Amino acid sequence: MNSLRIITRPCLLLGLSALAIMVLAGCGTARHAFSDVEPAAAGPIASDTPVGTQATNAVSTNRYGGSTNQTRDWIQPGVKMTVTFSGTPNPPPKHEETVREDGNINPPFLGHSVKAAGKTIGMLQEELQNLYVPAYYSRALTVTVTIEERWVYVGGEVKSPNRYIYSGEPTTLKAIQTAGDFTDFAKRTKVQITRASGRKETVNCTKAIKNPKLDLPIYPGDQIFVPRRLW
Repeated sequence: MNSLRIITRPCLLLGLSALAIMVLAGCGTARHAFSDVEPAAAGPIASDTPVGTQATNAVSTNRYGGSTNQTRDWIQPGVKMTVTFSGTPNPPPKHEETVREDGNINPPFLGHSVKAAGKTIGMLQEELQNLYVPAYYSRALTVTVTIEERWVYVGGEVKSPNRYIYSGEPTTLKAIQTAGDFTDFAKRTKVQITRASGRKETVNCTKAIKNPKLDLPIYPGDQIFVPRRLW
């Protein structure tokens, strides 16, 4: 009996030692197999973010029936454009016009309006080229369309009143957010919009937050003024 105890005790100790080594080895492996991953660094915040800029390549339909790719420059109402003609001895005169709220312009000699809004500059140039050539001029005529840099003005009770580069298709709330959002004294129910044409509109931004249909679109040259509440 004593001999059996002498033999069994060392075997038991060896077995427990081996088990302990296996456990420790397993713990060490687990520690290094799931090392912490450093979070990705946040991208830089642009200090001069244009009004209406969206980080997307999605294609949707704009209010003028054309497809709107947010990464391209589409003509909108309120844009002041210049149409010049060259390549022929007696071209039409240079034409300067602001795109009307219905999206149309009236180039010279055609006798009818042309839809400009919802198109790129290249698309409008090609359309005008086809309207003038060969009906009015020979194929030597070249039509060139240029537009002025477009701005939206946001003032009154916003944290950063200023003019902002127009980009995309912003709304009243988006433009105000670009200007730093409302101050604590803003009268959000009577936000005033003066269109490039001079027409005035009022937006209840408190209701527009809940109902996006009340959040009026903003066009180049528009002015947004947030009044101060009385109490």
